[in-house]
Amino acid sequence: MSLHRIHLAWVGLIIGFGGSVASARDFPFFEPIQPPRATEVVAHRGESGQAPENTRPALARCIEDGLEWAEVDVRLTKDGQHVLAHDEVLKAGSNAALVVAEHTLAELQQMDLGAPRAARFAGTRALSLQETFALAKGKLNLYLDCKAINPEQLAREILAAGMQRQVVVYDRLEHVQRVHAVAPGEVALMAKWRPSVGPPAWAQSNHLDAVEIDADTVTAENCRAFHSLGIKVETKNLGQWDNESFWARAMVAGADWIQTDLPEEVLASALWPRVKQRPVLFSLHRGANRYAPENTLPAFEKAIRLGADYVEFDVRTTSDGKFFLLHDTTLDSKTDGHGAIAKTPSAVISNLSAGFKFGRPYASIGLPTLEDFMADVAGKVNLYFDAKAIAPQALVDALERHGTVERTVVYGQPRFLAKLKAINPKVRLLPPLDSPNEIDALARDLHPYAFDTNWEILSPDLIARCHRLGIKVFSDAMGEHERVEDYLEAISWGIDLIQTDHPLRVMRAIELTTAPHSAP
Repeated sequence: MSLHRIHLAWVGLIIGFGGSVASARDFPFFEPIQPPRATEVVAHRGESGQAPENTRPALARCIEDGLEWAEVDVRLTKDGQHVLAHDEVLKAGSNAALVVAEHTLAELQQMDLGAPRAARFAGTRALSLQETFALAKGKLNLYLDCKAINPEQLAREILAAGMQRQVVVYDRLEHVQRVHAVAPGEVALMAKWRPSVGPPAWAQSNHLDAVEIDADTVTAENCRAFHSLGIKVETKNLGQWDNESFWARAMVAGADWIQTDLPEEVLASALWPRVKQRPVLFSLHRGANRYAPENTLPAFEKAIRLGADYVEFDVRTTSDGKFFLLHDTTLDSKTDGHGAIAKTPSAVISNLSAGFKFGRPYASIGLPTLEDFMADVAGKVNLYFDAKAIAPQALVDALERHGTVERTVVYGQPRFLAKLKAINPKVRLLPPLDSPNEIDALARDLHPYAFDTNWEILSPDLIARCHRLGIKVFSDAMGEHERVEDYLEAISWGIDLIQTDHPLRVMRAIELTTAPHSAP
């Protein structure tokens, strides 16, 4: 067994037993997620991989994904206001930059921090600390990385906002001591710890409630020592340390919080070793489209890392008979191209960007061909094939060529699916089911593998009826049903697969169903 797998196995044991090594909680931090997880994630500058760092969209995504913490950077403006900014110079693209300390908050908030990232973020402004508190209160805890602050003012602002249970202040010792002088024991304090600074008692003598330890330094021994003093341990898992091996090391050691640029993958790596049998399968709609451009290879590769059972994808045909992954009939919405894909040659489509509208880091990502997609993911994950516009024989040929006939479900209208069945009886059919009255006829005519069932008609009786016929029940939870409560209800009824745009919510439902002792 590899060291990586051993690490993950130990993660499962530790978290499965309630995270006993991480149980010391002297400072009464607010717990946004109930019941709490044994190891919580700290999203670096918010979900900065998907939205402009230190901004409202980056923090809102943390709340939507059910994360516990966001790390944000705080600086002081010319007019004495605390604002979120990592660097001394706040930049809005290549032609706009202002030194934070030399401009007022109002001047800084004239900058559009979102448009350079993607048009969908246009109008995103710098957040004041007060605005950040209002956004996070009762929803998200904040690690305040103090780059250049007024410590006394910061302490008063935290108290005035009633955020003392939802923040930890990270700074140099002399600054955190000044915060302590204003709010002794009321505002949680954290500083960097390395073995060279002294034994764990160093933290206690400096009034710290938490310490940050680099991920390559953390050990079970130093975590136990800090916990015995009622001090939390946060590991900095950034850069070369932001991977499964180092996350596992932090969890095995007993770290309370993991700071990361990949919070969704940290949660997946912590969950799946604990789940012996999944109570429901889940499919990621157009790949992990929340974290990468839909229907692109990065979205499917992310889905695989998140542990998805299936990836759903859409296939359309070009004017010269080639097959590309695209949901819409036209190129306009998701690429920098225009017009109907059916009227566009493959040579043109191959040069389009399928990622620039999602975000500048993905500008070079193109639409994958069906062949490229199959070659990249075949054998790694089950396939949920939405046959938007592809000939039945071409579809079957692709599945047979890549050996995925029995690892694929094909969604389509009954007449199209019947043609597939005639070509290869082993193809797994997935017709839509909009009414219970359609069950018998579809079962008789198609012998489907599963129904793509309208969520509104789901019930224990319907699911049991389908199961008696040997037919599985899949359903899309997109929209109003993307809630943990709805997932839990459907799981209790016996649903076989949930398709989602929000993998962390489905994963949370699975966690609550199979690992109820996740709280420390």
